Amino acid sequence: MALDYLVIGLYIAGMLAIGWRGVRLARTRSDYLVAGRRLGGFMYSGTMSAVVLGGASTIGGIGLGYTYGISGSWLVITIGLGILVLHALFVRRIVKLKVYTVAEMLKLRYGGAVDVISGVVMWGYTLMLAVTSILSFATIFTVLFDLPSMAGIAIGGGIVVFYSVLGGMWSITLTDIAQFMVTTVGILFLLLPISLLRAGGFGALRDRLGPDFFDFTSIGGATILAYLLTYVFGLLIGQDIWQRVFTARTPRIATGGGLASGVYCIAYAIAGALIGTATKALYPNLGNPDDAFATIVEGMLPAGVRGLVLVAALAALMSTASGALIACSAVTTNDIWARLRGQARPSGEGEVRGNRVATLVLGVLAIGIAVAVDDVVAALTVAYNILVGGLLVAILGALIWKRATRIGAGASMITGSVVVVVTMVINGLLAEEAIYYGLGASLLAYVVVSLLTTRTEPEILRTWEARLSGTPIPDGVAVKATLRAPNAPNVPLGREPLDIRADENKENE
Repeated sequence: MALDYLVIGLYIAGMLAIGWRGVRLARTRSDYLVAGRRLGGFMYSGTMSAVVLGGASTIGGIGLGYTYGISGSWLVITIGLGILVLHALFVRRIVKLKVYTVAEMLKLRYGGAVDVISGVVMWGYTLMLAVTSILSFATIFTVLFDLPSMAGIAIGGGIVVFYSVLGGMWSITLTDIAQFMVTTVGILFLLLPISLLRAGGFGALRDRLGPDFFDFTSIGGATILAYLLTYVFGLLIGQDIWQRVFTARTPRIATGGGLASGVYCIAYAIAGALIGTATKALYPNLGNPDDAFATIVEGMLPAGVRGLVLVAALAALMSTASGALIACSAVTTNDIWARLRGQARPSGEGEVRGNRVATLVLGVLAIGIAVAVDDVVAALTVAYNILVGGLLVAILGALIWKRATRIGAGASMITGSVVVVVTMVINGLLAEEAIYYGLGASLLAYVVVSLLTTRTEPEILRTWEARLSGTPIPDGVAVKATLRAPNAPNVPLGREPLDIRADENKENE
């Protein structure tokens, strides 16, 4: 194990060094939260893949493969499909908005205090997403050092919090690229072929496990549908995903890089399920399917290679944990804390310092919650159920339905969230009907209340359309009444200033 420890130690030291480097890059709010909106195609695609392929996709995906065979790939496949749909249909418009959070987009579209409701829901989602990834550290560090799960969570979570606090999105982006490459080599090019070879190949797997393990639908149609609704829709609207979208230099870069990322995720899904299937053939009596990854790594791989594959798993966990943590920090400072204080956001170094403090506090909170939770997939399902049931309708409606109103959006968010939570309390955290009931109630409230209430103010809609069209806005200033709608130079946007901040970086327009 000495060689494995050396590989892992070098990796952790490298991540901390990259995080320290990020301090010099994160000088403004835009740098800290969205990497200055300057990422090119490769970095964008790599960081997008890294943020979505975390603990549930790696540890949980292999565990589902252990239980259901190739059909266990559906959880991660739907994540890839969500990335593909987002970038094929919506991402160009999202990049042009030049905002920092989903709640900020909703305020821009609907006006009023709708961002408060969405901010609270998104805060809960991003925090739980960070918890699921930090929770997964326990599995890796238990294998490495025979530590109790609490210690593994504290060590892994502490590393993530350290580099996330220092450099924000720049540190996270730089570490994500390294983690993306390590994960690709470790999972796709090492663990997959080695595990299949040790299990005797596809023929031997079929003989040992039977045809059901190679049936894409054996996990059940209801489960597949629930995954599609939860993860495809969840990927369309998650703050952690949108915050990566905001890092792209141009809409074209975001589109191309995102489509490549979606294809990569689907390949990763198949690989994880096959690794789980091979583990089932080699170790058929594991008590917990989530132990499949650690078991095959410990039992089948030689020293050095084992360390590299464990580093790949750590990379997957760290990238998602750090992405969720910085997303939660953005929601906290941008949508909740500033609103509670009733003050404008600080600027310059004070603003970055405030974001660092928020990231540190939230990181400690996430580590504490992770100590008390013991099911990776269940925790992620709860997070996505609340997100999709509460916010999906209002967010997609903002992009496609002009008749929607602020009151309708608020009613939709509250109704959907309450129905999801109540259903999970009554029927269990993994109840598949929670997402169905929540979405249905949210959509009904959205349409009915919007049709019964006054239309959104013309000034708000004109400003919204201007932002979607990419109309340039002066750097660092609020949009004033002197701005005019595109193709209508004599129509003022309104008499009062609108609280919409332009991006600090002119080159990103």
